[in-house]
Amino acid sequence: MYRLFHRIDKVLEPVSNMFKQHVVAEGMVLVQQAEDTTNSKSETPFFVRKLIELYNKYMAYVTNCFANNSLFHKALNEAFEVFCNKIVSGCSSAELLASYCDNILKKGGSEKLSDDAIEEMLDKVVKLLAYINDKDLFVEFCKKKLSRRLLFDKSANDDHERLILTKLKQQCGGHFTSKMEGMLTDLTLAKENQNKFQEYLSNNPSTSPGIDITVTILTSGFWPSYKSCDLSLPVEMAKCVQVFNEFYQTKAKHRKLTWIYSLGTCNVNGKFDSKTIELILGTYQAAVLLLFNSSDRLSYSEIKSQLNLADDDLIRLLQSLSCAKYKILIKEPSNTTVSSSDHFEFNSKFTDRMRRIRVPLPPVDERKKVVEDVGKDRRYAIDACIVRIMKSRKVLPHQQLVAECVEHLSSMFKPDLKAIKKQMEDLITRDYLERDQENPNLFKYLA
Repeated sequence: MYRLFHRIDKVLEPVSNMFKQHVVAEGMVLVQQAEDTTNSKSETPFFVRKLIELYNKYMAYVTNCFANNSLFHKALNEAFEVFCNKIVSGCSSAELLASYCDNILKKGGSEKLSDDAIEEMLDKVVKLLAYINDKDLFVEFCKKKLSRRLLFDKSANDDHERLILTKLKQQCGGHFTSKMEGMLTDLTLAKENQNKFQEYLSNNPSTSPGIDITVTILTSGFWPSYKSCDLSLPVEMAKCVQVFNEFYQTKAKHRKLTWIYSLGTCNVNGKFDSKTIELILGTYQAAVLLLFNSSDRLSYSEIKSQLNLADDDLIRLLQSLSCAKYKILIKEPSNTTVSSSDHFEFNSKFTDRMRRIRVPLPPVDERKKVVEDVGKDRRYAIDACIVRIMKSRKVLPHQQLVAECVEHLSSMFKPDLKAIKKQMEDLITRDYLERDQENPNLFKYLA
């Protein structure tokens, strides 16, 4: 059909429109299938895999049947933009793509692929990213997931991590990946730092805290923001922190360390009646258990005052230690909700067939925070864009300013027109812009 119709002027346009409508219909079927499945988490890889298959199928049509004609490339791009920006089972496509990458790149992910297959899949994910409006949201989710893979040693292969960043850089530019590249560099430097710390301890045996400690130093500008808390550490842990601070002062006097205990893990030996079990815990959980070295029984308020923790954090910790799968603490009364009137004591009768167990914390939904952070960054990006445009133009009509702003920002996200207008008003109140007195639709830049 293509060979027949391409000989006639302007006949390919309706053919390409029919092609576009067909691709949109096929894509919407996939979105509907994903909506109909109740468990969206397990369907994430399935949905993205199906999208990739759809892309491969129709790209082959464009290349082979339609002789790489630009009209059909345009039709395919416009079709994919329609269904790639739909919300699927409460998740944006940006989040689903980031989760799919995470699945490929982490140890024990559900995608068991060879190196070549991984490279091909990552290539396809980056191609799909071109159709997504919220690229900044994809970056933020990628950053969050990369940080977890790196900090908890869940990354399957450093080369694959660098490969995806190279592909993203080629597709979207260096500003897109600079922070994630910084994260990978930080981890390499952190290993060198740890080696120097071990040397320092072997040269100064009197300073040794008596516990094996590994500290990962991160550059705050590269990593997602984490909640730091003034946790009152038990003596054993406080000694470790003090020793490392002393070491760090010898090599970087003008840098300040902020300790993020929520990302730490501890291996604690629990001496139970039947046997000793090694417990793999978060730093907060370990801090709670270490209080029971000196007390047999503690009330909720005593634990709270000794550790200086907020109620939300403490309830999560005590729930994981007394109400979940592993009941290392006995709670009175013995119901499944933690309240401020509860008392806790060490469960010496606890046992397990394993000699080493990981005690998980209830998960926290981080999606909301990621979306809020992206919203905040977008406001700054719109501000900066308006000021940049006005600085070079000095005077611009309202419509033109909005249009240029949309054009400049669309490489990262599709800006909402209301958000642009709101930031313009905000810049007027902050004396960056002013309206022309005779023509209120005209904006002037105030140097």
